[in-house]
Amino acid sequence: MHFTGTIWRPPYEANSLLIEVTAGCTHHKCKFCTLYDDLPFKFRMTPLEDVEADLAETQTQLRSWQSRQVKRVYLVGANPFVLKFEHLKEIANLIHKYFPECETIGCFSRVTDITLKTDEELRELHRLGYDGLTIGVETGDDVALAFMNKGYKAQEIVEQTHRLDKVNITYNYFYLTGVSGAGHGVEGALESAKIFNMTRPKIIGSSMLTIFPESELYQEIQNGNWAEEGELEKLQELKTLIEHLEIPTFFASLGASNAVWVQGNLPKDKKKMVAELEKVCNPDNEAALRHYRTNLQHL
Repeated sequence: MHFTGTIWRPPYEANSLLIEVTAGCTHHKCKFCTLYDDLPFKFRMTPLEDVEADLAETQTQLRSWQSRQVKRVYLVGANPFVLKFEHLKEIANLIHKYFPECETIGCFSRVTDITLKTDEELRELHRLGYDGLTIGVETGDDVALAFMNKGYKAQEIVEQTHRLDKVNITYNYFYLTGVSGAGHGVEGALESAKIFNMTRPKIIGSSMLTIFPESELYQEIQNGNWAEEGELEKLQELKTLIEHLEIPTFFASLGASNAVWVQGNLPKDKKKMVAELEKVCNPDNEAALRHYRTNLQHL
């Protein structure tokens, strides 16, 4: 299989067939991100012949498991949805050639990747099976988005996901707790809730900002240009976001970056989730939570 560097996928794609179609990130400017630093290049498209070879290899391996069908394929790489429409179409056709039973195709997408497609192209991609995109929106706080070099404004999240809604492509969000910085966590959560409430994500997965020395954000801290939220402020931020979300969605703090895990369906489980966070929002817990953060070797 043609995999390059560390392979990242959302936790909820654990049962999907993973196929690499890109490596690295086209943007690669977010100050907090170190996910693709192990690659010797910024971004690379996987040749279609390698994609087909991986699909053929997987098909051969699965033949011995006669009851195993591939219902979903998840295309890996930081943002495969940046690929041109015709290229995504060719990939989908290859998937259906080897796995005609495949129902949906997912991948990571930047907000700006959606803008590259016309409405008609998005409609056709949905017909080909593209659905359940995961978008690393991080926040709805424009100040934080600008400082972190995300490359879009909060209103663009609304505009572009509305285009996905129109063609019935579903999507999920990654929210990055702590990205607004010390003293601004609650404000960032309120801004994010306001933006998210205008959209329809099926899942909101929350990671918690962890700053590694090799990141640009670490240098900003050393230069006195930004300060990290304390661990309790991050939890208060997370609680505020959950409290102010009014849309039906599944919310979960996902991955190793979260020392405290909460999950549930909103709005049904909101009170339970808020209560769980209130229990740990105790000043006595700051040191233990910080110990967890500083000893986290990898996301």
